[in-house]
Amino acid sequence: MYNAEVVKSPLQEKKIVTVALIGNPNCGKSTVFNQLTGLRQKVGNFPGVTVEKKVGNFQLANQSKVRLVDFPGTYSLYPTSQDERVVLNILANPKDPFYPDLLVYVANITHLEQHLLLFTQIRDLGIPTLLALNMADAARKEQIWYDTAALQASLKVPVIAISARDGENIPQLKKEISQLIAEPKQKLSAFYDLSKGEKDLAKVVQSKLKIDNPYLALLIAQNSGRLPFLNQSDRDHINDHIIQSGFNRLSMQVREVMQRYDRFTPMLKKAIQRPEGQGLSLTDKIDNIVTHNIWGPVIFFSLMLLMFQAIYSWSGLPMDLIDVGFANLNNLVKTTLPEGWVSDLLTDGIIAGLGGILIFIPQIAILFLLISILEEVGYMARAVYMFDNVMQRFGLNGRSIVALVSGAACAIPAVMSTRTISNWKERLISIMVTPFISCSARIPVYTVLIGFVVPATASWGIFNAQGLAFMGLYLLGIVAALGSAYILKRLLHSEERSFLMLELPEYRMPVVKNVLLNVWEKVKTFTIEAGRIILIVSIVLWVLASYGPGNKIAEAETQAITLAQQKNFSETQTADLIAANKIEASYAGHLGKFIEPAIRPLGFDWKIGIALITSFAAREVFVGTMATIYSIGSEEDEGSIKDRMAREKNPLTGRPVYDFATSLSLLIFYVFAMMCMSTLAVVKRETNSWKWPIIQFFFMTGLAYFGSLIVYQLFK
Repeated sequence: MYNAEVVKSPLQEKKIVTVALIGNPNCGKSTVFNQLTGLRQKVGNFPGVTVEKKVGNFQLANQSKVRLVDFPGTYSLYPTSQDERVVLNILANPKDPFYPDLLVYVANITHLEQHLLLFTQIRDLGIPTLLALNMADAARKEQIWYDTAALQASLKVPVIAISARDGENIPQLKKEISQLIAEPKQKLSAFYDLSKGEKDLAKVVQSKLKIDNPYLALLIAQNSGRLPFLNQSDRDHINDHIIQSGFNRLSMQVREVMQRYDRFTPMLKKAIQRPEGQGLSLTDKIDNIVTHNIWGPVIFFSLMLLMFQAIYSWSGLPMDLIDVGFANLNNLVKTTLPEGWVSDLLTDGIIAGLGGILIFIPQIAILFLLISILEEVGYMARAVYMFDNVMQRFGLNGRSIVALVSGAACAIPAVMSTRTISNWKERLISIMVTPFISCSARIPVYTVLIGFVVPATASWGIFNAQGLAFMGLYLLGIVAALGSAYILKRLLHSEERSFLMLELPEYRMPVVKNVLLNVWEKVKTFTIEAGRIILIVSIVLWVLASYGPGNKIAEAETQAITLAQQKNFSETQTADLIAANKIEASYAGHLGKFIEPAIRPLGFDWKIGIALITSFAAREVFVGTMATIYSIGSEEDEGSIKDRMAREKNPLTGRPVYDFATSLSLLIFYVFAMMCMSTLAVVKRETNSWKWPIIQFFFMTGLAYFGSLIVYQLFK
C-alpha cells in the first residue's frame, strides 16, 4: 500500500494567477471581462505609459484566485500605435509586472480568419493559451457552421465557443481556465518557420538575453528600438548583428504574415462553413443608410442633438431631488450643531461646495450613458469611417472623431485615445484641439449660466430652447477645434502619410451590463476626482472668504451697517450688504480684487475672478466656488446656487450681476479656455514635452479672453 501524491503545477502554487484577455479590436474582450469580474475591477494606466488598463479579480471553482488583465486591442505584434506597443512590450518581457501566466485569446467567430494572425503569433510565444470563440449567438443567426473540436485538433490549444453578451458558456470558460492552470504545459509546433538567417539572429538574441523561445528572440530583434526594457548595451549588440547579417525587418514581416495565412486558412475551411447565396446582411443594409454621404452626417448630428436634449429633459427630476436632499442636509446640520466655525465650515463650505457640483451627476450620467450605447451598438466605428475624409482636410484622422466625441465626456481619456493614431502630426493636432470640445466638467457651468441667457421655453413646439443653446456651445467648441486644427496643419510639417485601417463591427443590441458598468465607472471616477478637488477648494475658499487681514472684516461690517442706516435698508438688505462687504474685505476678496482690473472689460467682477482662479484646478469647481461664496451670506439667502446667483445684485447700483452680457461673456470664456490642470498634465505625458501644453494653454486662454471681450463689449 502507498499514498498517491498529488503533484500541483507551478501555477497552482501561486496565490494569484495572472490571466490576460487579448484579441483584435471589437472582438468582445470588454464584455468577457465584465462577465468574469463584474464590479470587481478597476481602471488605471500601465506603468510608464498613459495607455489605459482594466484589471479585475474573480475566483475559480477550485478556489484559485485570478487577476484578469484586459489588454488593449491589437491586430498583430507589429505595433503601429501606443496600444499595440504596450501589448508587445509586456509579452516580450517575462519580467513585466503584467506578464500573464496564461492567455485567453478572444476572437470573433464570424470573422475568425482575420483574428487568427495575432492568435498564431501569441501561440508561437509559448505562453499557455486558450481560444475563446466569441459571438456564438451571432454565428447561429448567420447560420455559420463551426467545429470547435476540429479547430482544437488543428491549433493544438483548448477551444471554446462563447457568447459574452448573454453569458453563454462563461462557466465553461472558467473551467477551461482552471484546467489550463492545472496543466499549463503546451508542446506546440510553430506556425512560422524561421529562415536560416532569422535563426542565426535569434540565437544571438537568445544568448544575450537568456531566453529560450526563438520566435520571441526574433520579435525582440525586429522591435529592438521600441522595447523599453532593453538597455542600450543590449540594443546596440542586437543592432550590430542585424546590420552584419543584412536582416530586413519589412521582408521578414511580409514573409511571416503570408506564411501564417497559408497555414491556418486551410484549417478554417475545414472547421467553418458559411451558407452560400446569402444577400446583404442586416448590418450592410443599415450601413447603406448610416454611412451614406448625405444621410450619414444628418443621422450623426441628429443623434448629437438628441443627446443634448436628453441631458436637459431627462435630468430635471433627479437634479431636483439631489437639490432638496442637500438643502435638507444643510438645515439638519445647522439645527443640530451649535453655532460656530465648525457649523459654518460644514454648511457654508463643504456641503455648499459639494452640493453645487453633485447636483449635476444626473446630466453627466446621461451623457456617459448615451455615448456608451453608441459605442456598444457599433455606431462609433461608423463615425470614424464617415468623417475620415473630412478630418483629413483639417489635418486630423478618422480616428480623431473618437477623441473629439470622447472629449464630450472628459478630455483626459479623449487625449489618451489619440494613441491609436499612428501618424505623429495627426496625433499631435488631435491632442492639441481635443480640449476645445466641451467636456462634462463644463456641464455645471453651462447649466447655470444658460438660464441667464436663454429662457426655458420650447422652440418650434418640441425643442427645449436651453437644450438648443447647450448644443450651440458644443458646436462652437467643435468649430474652434477644427479651425485650430487647420492652422496647426499649415504650421506643422511631416512627411508621414496616414491610412485608415478599421474593422466595422456588426450592429448589435447594447449589452446592458456593459453600459451600466461603464456609466458607473465613469461617474464614480468623475465624482471622486471632482469631489476630492472641490472638498479641498471649498475648505480653502471658506477660510479665505471668512477671514481677512487684521481687523478688515470688522471694519467692513461697521461700514456696511452705517451705509444701510443712511439708505434706510431693510433687515434683509442690510444683512446682504454686510455679507458682501465682509467677503470683499476677506483674503478671497483681496485675491479677486487683484485680478479684477484684467477681467473687468469682460464684464466679470472680483467674485467671478475668484471662481476663474479656482477653475484652473478643474472647470467644474466654478459652480462649487460660487456656491461657497454665495452661501457665506445672510440667513435668508436660501435656494439653489442658480437662484442665489440670479438674486445677486450690486449692493450700490441694484443691477443684477449676471445680466445677459456678463453671462454670455462667461459662457464664451468657458467654451474656449484651457482650465484643467489634469488635461495639461496628460498632454505633457502624451507629447513627452512641456512645449505643447504651454502653447495649448496660452492659445486657448488667449482665445477665451478676446472672445469674451468682444461678446461683452457688443452686448453690454
